[in-house]
Amino acid sequence: MSTSTPTGTTPTTGANKRIVIGASQPPLANDVLTSTQKVIHEALDRLGYDEGYYELLKEPMRLLTVRIPVRMDNGKTKVFTGFRAQHTDAVGPTKGGIRFHPNVTAEEVSALSLWMTLKCGIFDLPYGGGKGGIICDPRTMSLPEVERLARGYVRSISQIVGPNKDIPAPDVYTNAQIMAWMLDEYSRIREYDSPGFITGKPIVLGGSQGREKATSLGVAIAIRESASAQGMAMKGLKVCIQGFGNVGSYLAEILDRWGANVVGVSDVNGGIYNEDGLDVPNLLDRRDSFGSVTNLFPNRLSNDEFLTQPCDVLVPAALENQITAQNADRIQARLIVEAANGPTTLEATDMLHERGVMVVPDVLANAGGVTVSYFEWVQNNQGYYWPEEEVNRKLELKMVEAVNKVLEMAKSRRITPRLAAYMVGVQKYAEASRLRGWC
Repeated sequence: MSTSTPTGTTPTTGANKRIVIGASQPPLANDVLTSTQKVIHEALDRLGYDEGYYELLKEPMRLLTVRIPVRMDNGKTKVFTGFRAQHTDAVGPTKGGIRFHPNVTAEEVSALSLWMTLKCGIFDLPYGGGKGGIICDPRTMSLPEVERLARGYVRSISQIVGPNKDIPAPDVYTNAQIMAWMLDEYSRIREYDSPGFITGKPIVLGGSQGREKATSLGVAIAIRESASAQGMAMKGLKVCIQGFGNVGSYLAEILDRWGANVVGVSDVNGGIYNEDGLDVPNLLDRRDSFGSVTNLFPNRLSNDEFLTQPCDVLVPAALENQITAQNADRIQARLIVEAANGPTTLEATDMLHERGVMVVPDVLANAGGVTVSYFEWVQNNQGYYWPEEEVNRKLELKMVEAVNKVLEMAKSRRITPRLAAYMVGVQKYAEASRLRGWC
């Protein structure tokens, strides 16, 4: 594999390394709820369920809005708004991350809770979807302020969460340390230690080996399996990765180790591309805590130029609505694997499908995180912890089974993998609702 420098670019100076505080991707646009509901409606219709099932599953069963007073370092009190959405508990407790971001909305956490339900259904996990968020910018706050906010949020939602009710996890701009503070606050309220209340914790507090890289490993496995279905081998596979935050950077590392050829990466500053391959270890060494590395190279590509470069696999791992009707006809990749949430619009998905370009949807490709969170919860409940090799092996079994199941349905029904994934994901909850007598 080539490790040459991108054409016309020369590294300037190294970036300072800092501790990463969560993912680098911003939240979804508010209209994502509508598009998610549209596909769920079609999935239920194709499965033969009547309109009552859609009415039940189109929105969260519960959406809590909370106001959290926090004493700031300057002595003044600031009140933050937070949310917790619980989509359905038809098959078990709800499960989903908590994000700290200035653009969090009720619509966003509602849509993401639906997506979590679909992921859990596709991977046959005993959960419904949940999601939470607080409108804030932790990058402008001190660690003591973030801690007080995290603890205040747990106090506000403590009555509706718990290891058998709703299990939170990290998301955008939250991390293992914030989960540790939340765990401690919940344990104080309940007056007993409850590691199964939250996942994504530090290892010493009951976290799982392999959790940090789980999403990236899941995406890598999805790439391998879907590429194989398209007749492409992993060795020498040319991959472009849009977004070099936690998921994108770990993904590049894994793919490089597996023999793929990472020919392009991008971040908020632009993209770099070399058809002979990039020096992935060098890029990983130079990236900063927010996934920026291309600022070290002149002559960067624009985002649109980057997305339309020649490659076998394009991995959107950054923002929503990146592949649209405006650029779908210029995408040169044979395979798109969505590591980010909502990077490809429904219209673009249909356009690409008509051209023979396979789009592996986010609810399938990026579900490695929730799957290993499930493993963490299981380990907490039984008090027995697995080595990383076992965690990765169990994740691979789940990923391979899920990818093959979705791709087989897409092929047999001649539909997009996105619609097939939604059909696989939603059926479990529709059937559970029927058996419970809800519909």
